[in-house]
Amino acid sequence: MSKAMFEELDYRPSPIGTLSLRRRRRSADSEDVYEIKLDDGYLMSSLFTAGEIALADLALPGLGRRRIDVVVGGLGLGYTAKAALDRANVRSLIVVEAIPEVVEWHRRHLLPLGEAIVGDGRCRLVYGNFFGMAAASGSFEPDQPGRRYDAVLVDIDHSPRRLLHRDHAGFYEVEGLLALSDKLADDGVFALWSTDPPDDEFLGRLKSVFATAKAEVVAFDNPYRSHPARNTIYLAEKARK
Repeated sequence: MSKAMFEELDYRPSPIGTLSLRRRRRSADSEDVYEIKLDDGYLMSSLFTAGEIALADLALPGLGRRRIDVVVGGLGLGYTAKAALDRANVRSLIVVEAIPEVVEWHRRHLLPLGEAIVGDGRCRLVYGNFFGMAAASGSFEPDQPGRRYDAVLVDIDHSPRRLLHRDHAGFYEVEGLLALSDKLADDGVFALWSTDPPDDEFLGRLKSVFATAKAEVVAFDNPYRSHPARNTIYLAEKARK
């Protein structure tokens, strides 16, 4: 029996607005597209995943083949987490997600990557406020306050300027970046996804905190436009002591 061309998999109110998870097909012979909407706006779509995958693929190879511990801020549809888990040298992965429904959808396997992510023993999904954890002293794990991580990959806000909530703003300032740097191991990597072009002012802040920093532009096809879409991946490396 063929699937319906459109299906609403879940719909519920939340403290931040009405969330809906939808599956649709653009044509009878195309793959399913999964979308998460907040009220009338789109939070994410499986039609555009190149930037989320590049977040891991650009950040992690520079750490070499040693066993590494990774934190991902923002679970979403799971493409950054899955790209990290695809690397055999990732020893552990903590994924922090502020929307409990998103965590639940993965655990219920309503999303296509849910089974692979939840079933990987290296991965732990954590419901919580990534920005609050990043600003606090210690690590992302209360029971291991001194732990440091080889990479922190963040895909939550649209960009350092276009925030989902104004409370996130401090993370992108020097003080917030310094707090995050304290959670990284020596030569650890911080990577950030953005839908906007490179922001020279934010890049300058990164360079004032980290040993190196750069912005990589990732281009990918957009079926709704005649020209490629672009995301920006910021990459910053902590100095080795």
